[in-house]
Amino acid sequence: MKHYPHYLDLKPAAAASGTVRLPGSKSISNRILLLSALAKGHTEIKELLASDDTHVMLMALQKLGVKWQQHGESQDYLIEGVNGVFPAHVADLFMGNAGTAIRPLTAALAVVGGDYTIHGVARMHERPIGDLVDALNAVGAHITYTGNPGFPPLHIERGLVHPQQMAVRGNVSSQFLTALLMAAPLMAREHALTISVIGELISKPYIEITLNLMQRFGVTVERDGWSAFTIAPGQHYQSPGSIHVEGDASSASYFLAAGAIAGGPVRVEGVGRSSIQGDVRFVEALEQMGAHITMGENWIEASSSGILKAIDADFNHIPDAAMTIAIAALYADGPSTLRNIGSWRVKETDRLSAMATELRKLCAIVEEGSDYLRITPPMAMEPATIDTYDDHRMAMCFSLASLNGAACNGTTVRINDPRCVAKTFPDYFEAFAGIVRRV
Repeated sequence: MKHYPHYLDLKPAAAASGTVRLPGSKSISNRILLLSALAKGHTEIKELLASDDTHVMLMALQKLGVKWQQHGESQDYLIEGVNGVFPAHVADLFMGNAGTAIRPLTAALAVVGGDYTIHGVARMHERPIGDLVDALNAVGAHITYTGNPGFPPLHIERGLVHPQQMAVRGNVSSQFLTALLMAAPLMAREHALTISVIGELISKPYIEITLNLMQRFGVTVERDGWSAFTIAPGQHYQSPGSIHVEGDASSASYFLAAGAIAGGPVRVEGVGRSSIQGDVRFVEALEQMGAHITMGENWIEASSSGILKAIDADFNHIPDAAMTIAIAALYADGPSTLRNIGSWRVKETDRLSAMATELRKLCAIVEEGSDYLRITPPMAMEPATIDTYDDHRMAMCFSLASLNGAACNGTTVRINDPRCVAKTFPDYFEAFAGIVRRV
């Protein structure tokens, strides 16, 4: 296990430039792990993300009887698919704080059937799962809460789930729809299954990732816009043989923002214009703020030549990467408003409240609404100790507050509990140190 200090002091940086090779995407990694497990055949996964979230998924699959092996010290894995039937019918599964693991796995277990308990850390037990459970129980699953209703931990028993129609709310988390879509071929054995979305669907690009990867494993989904998804009967997941995990676009945002804030150029490798991840659209927001962006098939580069421009935009489509824009707003020429980010409140922490609290420590003026933030940059930032709320994105975002030595007034930013970055990017601070030029 990697050692982390209790806190990390980041001295002011006057410039940022260089190249960063990104770790694998968390969203893609955990989807591919579950699809590989459910598929028929063996799947070679190349460059799987090494993180807490993928570790809990691997351990859960192992407890369910799925055989896998890591190739030496690489991040390449061989997964032996179980063709839709987990060998272990009884298991107690710890999912940490990995939403990308617990939600799809809950749906798959409810459909496959058995006797399973599924739980996580304390914060996971505060993150909603009720919409997914309601959708599954309404069509014959047998899932009960063993703690607070609407939240993990859960007890999943064998039900009888072969619906032709089901519905799920879309305005809390797109992971609920992702979970049902990934489990859909297991339900649509004899009849087509249509999954309808109730209300607005948030974070649509993450559904695009799900559909893209399902197709790679041999399952196609017919769409009626964003309101309904139909899976034809008789489809089964089939291993593609080998599949590569592209670099994490959300993680790319920190380095690209560093290039925009502190001159650059900063290039990230592993993700580019051919990415299936919606978070690559983060660069559109940077461009609106005046950054210069160039892109290749598998790389993106950011630079700038002056103070960034304030922004007023809807970030419903890229909620994770939008957090990075909140920090870039500290370096803008006026107040910036990030809209339609209510989903922040049900993430690893209440990110709306946490971001507002920590931005104020840097002397920004912050207006926190139910689903928006308005950030007025400070005349000069003061030294601050940033609390990270056991949230990897809080730690990575606020590292950017150490950029631009003049704006930081020559002071240091302290990041408490830097270990939280292990959730998705264990070597983040080393990678960040590699591109910055300290005062």
